Amino acid sequence: MLEYSKMILQKVSFSKELFGKELKKAIRFLKKEEVLLLQAWVMLSYNDRYGDIIREVFRNLS
Repeated sequence: MLEYSKMILQKVSFSKELFGKELKKAIRFLKKEEVLLLQAWVMLSYNDRYGDIIREVFRNLS
């Protein structure tokens, strides 16, 4: 499921709104360990474009 989530995020990365929506959805379906891996991956891959969304989504998990 983690790899599928990454693929979806890559496909919707053209849209800030879709990216945020799909990131939230991915977190709901992933195991705790996978969420940590996803967080690291999106920070490395998309922090420059969507850092604000990424931080907001993962801050709400705490």
